[in-house]
Amino acid sequence: MTIEVAPLRLDEAEALVELAGRVWRAHYPGIISPEQIEYMLGQRYKPGLVRQLLARGDLWLAARAAGTLVGFAHGHTLEAGDYKLDKLYVDTGWQRRGIGGTLIAEVARRAREHGFSRLVLRVNRQNRQAIEAYLKHGFTVATLIVEDIGGGFVMDDYVLCMDLPAAMPG
Repeated sequence: MTIEVAPLRLDEAEALVELAGRVWRAHYPGIISPEQIEYMLGQRYKPGLVRQLLARGDLWLAARAAGTLVGFAHGHTLEAGDYKLDKLYVDTGWQRRGIGGTLIAEVARRAREHGFSRLVLRVNRQNRQAIEAYLKHGFTVATLIVEDIGGGFVMDDYVLCMDLPAAMPG
């Protein structure tokens, strides 16, 4: 089946929130507590917040199969030269089909086209599957961050970076 990657539509915000919940509840147990999963989903995945970030100009890409949302990526400007890949998730039944790599490549391409020299992301240090995937796609470990996110929870993350060489003249 063909996967289409294109900008997220405003009317897909609810589907994105549902997809994030399915992926998080399937993937993160054993990495973070169920309480932290629900806390972080509540903070980061609300349809109104997704629409607000779209309106702000953040990049939201949707991966669709036969019109159904099966993955997504979210990116935004960090600081001079850096672009953050903030969210990247693929529905559990669609993983290991190259969708995540396609989303990474498209975020990187768009960031490079807008003059950014580096793609940066954070990943939980216990999330071995994601870390291996990011390393495979050209990221390297830059540093470690432990951040109090409220509610008695912390994020214990690696910061990964990938250089975005300037496009060669055609």
